[in-house]
Amino acid sequence: MAHINKKRPHTRLEIIKYAVKCFVEKGYTATSIKEIAEGLDISPGNITFYFHSKEHLLSVLVDALFDFQKMTMEKEAKEGVSSLLSYCLELTVMAAASEESDVARDLYISSYVSPLTLEIIRFNDTEKTKAVFAEFCEGWSDDEWRATENIVSGIEFATLMKSKKNIPLEKRIEKVLDSIMLLYGVPEEIRKRKIEKVLALDYRTLGKTILDEFKEYVDKANEENLKNADKVDKKQSKFLD
Repeated sequence: MAHINKKRPHTRLEIIKYAVKCFVEKGYTATSIKEIAEGLDISPGNITFYFHSKEHLLSVLVDALFDFQKMTMEKEAKEGVSSLLSYCLELTVMAAASEESDVARDLYISSYVSPLTLEIIRFNDTEKTKAVFAEFCEGWSDDEWRATENIVSGIEFATLMKSKKNIPLEKRIEKVLDSIMLLYGVPEEIRKRKIEKVLALDYRTLGKTILDEFKEYVDKANEENLKNADKVDKKQSKFLD
């Protein structure tokens, strides 16, 4: 009978866990495949067997970010926060976290620069905006939603960039939220009200808090995946022994 080695490492899951840890602690750009391999005591070829490039590892983190954002929006909805305000808070947190943390900015910028992860962002955000802005965009076709999201993703990316004459964070948040809501046909009165609510918050502290919560969420998710994989192996081993 076939026998499964109970002590064999779950290589793919271990790679994800360690790579994500490196990305959120020191940054995506500063982390190399070689470094990940050395940290796991495996060869770089072992990593590229499971993930063709570092971008593919980043895509795992981007997927996790969208799961986390969905969970956050659902939690806020239960607390009585409108989907539109949650959407505005999400964008604000991204801008604030990037302002406070070079690692966060690097992760966000890398995600928008990579064609692979940019497609993930555009797909997920298109589905999200359909729900958030449905009442303002009646009769829109899928092409209209996708075309608008392509513009919005460019605005979001521009928000993360710094220049020699940097625009204050508050002004950037205000302009970005107003521009995006305008694209989706949100009336001026509603736009102003949502922006005022967001800017009245301590959004810099909120950015730090959400970033820490996301790191904790990813770590727990990875640990849970490894535990579940262990349980599957044990069941298989009992069956095959």
